[in-house]
Amino acid sequence: MRKSTFSKISFLLLATFFMWIKTYIVYKTSFDIKIENFKQEIILFINPLSFLLFVFGIGLFMKDKNRNRWVIGASIVMTFLLLANVVFYRFYNDFLTIPVLFQASNMGDLGSSITELIQPVDILMFVDIAILIWLSRRPVFRKQEKLMRKEKTAYYLMVAAVFFFNLGLAETERPQLLTRTFDREMLVKNIGVYNFHIYDSLLQSKTSAQRALADSNNLVEIQNYLNANKKEPSKEMNGIAKGRNVIIVSMESFQNFVINQKLNGQEITPFLNDFIKQSYYFDNFYHQTGQGKTSDSEFLLENSLYPLGRGSVFFTNANNEYNATPEILKDYGYYTAVFHANNRTFWNRDVMYNSLGYDRFFDVRDYNVTEENSVGWGLKDIDFFKQSVQLLKNVPQPFYTKYITLTNHFPFELGEEDKLIDEFDSEDGVVNRYFTTVRYTDEALKVFIEDLKKAGLYENSIIILYGDHYGISENHNKAMAQFLGKEEITPLDTIQLQKVPLIIHIPGVTDKNPKVFHQVAGQIDLKPTILNLLGIDTKNDIEFGTDIFSKDRIPFAVLRDGSFITDQYVYTRGICYDKSTGEAVEDKNACEPYMEKAKNELDYSDEIIYGDLLRFFDKEDEPSPNSTEQQAAKKQ
Repeated sequence: MRKSTFSKISFLLLATFFMWIKTYIVYKTSFDIKIENFKQEIILFINPLSFLLFVFGIGLFMKDKNRNRWVIGASIVMTFLLLANVVFYRFYNDFLTIPVLFQASNMGDLGSSITELIQPVDILMFVDIAILIWLSRRPVFRKQEKLMRKEKTAYYLMVAAVFFFNLGLAETERPQLLTRTFDREMLVKNIGVYNFHIYDSLLQSKTSAQRALADSNNLVEIQNYLNANKKEPSKEMNGIAKGRNVIIVSMESFQNFVINQKLNGQEITPFLNDFIKQSYYFDNFYHQTGQGKTSDSEFLLENSLYPLGRGSVFFTNANNEYNATPEILKDYGYYTAVFHANNRTFWNRDVMYNSLGYDRFFDVRDYNVTEENSVGWGLKDIDFFKQSVQLLKNVPQPFYTKYITLTNHFPFELGEEDKLIDEFDSEDGVVNRYFTTVRYTDEALKVFIEDLKKAGLYENSIIILYGDHYGISENHNKAMAQFLGKEEITPLDTIQLQKVPLIIHIPGVTDKNPKVFHQVAGQIDLKPTILNLLGIDTKNDIEFGTDIFSKDRIPFAVLRDGSFITDQYVYTRGICYDKSTGEAVEDKNACEPYMEKAKNELDYSDEIIYGDLLRFFDKEDEPSPNSTEQQAAKKQ
């Protein structure tokens, strides 16, 4: 370009420079993007540039008086987009996607969580816009000459050159980059946060078309894969809880590292520590949730399908056809219900629960919620369980029920009168408070079990407690390292911190012969495990999990970001770690046998959801209870 051309676009270039540097500063200060070499740093630095030049360049086609307005308006929109990603990342360690934006109805219920995530320093993100507004009124920028057609062409050729240089450099660093749709950090690191959102929009268009184009042949291919990899459920455990009531508790933000641990000489989970001694406890059990968090854990529990890599299935595909546990159990005489003292529309539960086949959803309207018995997200767990048991007394038996707790939810608030353990002593308030709310939920579970016994609902039930997802994200690694007595939290440690408790308690069975199971498993395995314990055959079902007690099962759990865990290895962020040494494995083929399995399972599960393939599933092929079994299961 000639010198005169630069003078014509000087305001545009200044806005580009401000936004470019601001974005890079946010990359380095607000996102935990791992940089392994100098080339990756260069890619990270240049990746916002092509998008910014393209968007601001649209103003070149506008009249003189509107050109600066466009540049300032675009700067404001992109700053808000950047800030939204920063706020979202502070809790979820993830970037916004279009399906997440569909979940905007949840925002009204976030309350103190949003307040905790927005920080005063965020106002600095708008300083450059104030400067641009001031400069736009200066004579030198107020009126700029219009570019000729050749100059515009040259400008956009430069934009294209910058984009393809960025993409080419990124492809040399990470081949097949654009096929790694589940790894948003990798995409943002290489193509930039703004181009990522364009790419995400294209993905959304593609997935929206998948249902219309899907047919039964798509399901047949997946069924063949599942049948080839299916493992026989445990014969020893088959039907051990047949005919019993099922009570499942989804423990909010409950990670496994608190189990059997002390803080200031006090047990963090004294009740669960004792309850485990009367139960089957799994200490290598992983949550597998994505952006849908608690709703994803419910989806895994009920369907043995993986959640989506973008957004929550509860929002994006709530009207799909499913073959969920509640619907299956209806054929065996079970009444199915969910207890959750929150707004019924949060996570679109009122719609999704109908699709899953639940008979009843006891939501906030069924509870007596006052200012005194509430904190943070709503009804305190002790009051929640006490009131839930009263409601449960009127539920027909046998029942399948699920309880979703609230108190141990970010930002982990609790009044002094309810604190049963002192806070942790670090510079991180979130981590400090986490232990107090965990301890409170532990006490609430104690009250729940006691009340079940008093109500006569304990002996003939199977009780399953599991953590729904992590509570402490990677943004709090410094305080977590302090608590765990480590110098730092490594990527391997991060994966190990995705363990959540799984406790299966069967009165009269597990208390006589309690066990601790060390095999690797995940939430995907809950459905086949529960149904086998109830004596229900699911050999023809579409499920990616395996009965957790099966002697033939492969010790394997894949997380939604593509990381996976086996009995020997952990694979995450492109590195294979030896669990016994904690070091990266020199043999690059050590994790290779599981890579294809991890990719296949995530891809096939996504295909089922996006294509609504279970509408082609012939449920008539499933084993059904004969009249004798069904009558035995029912209580007249």
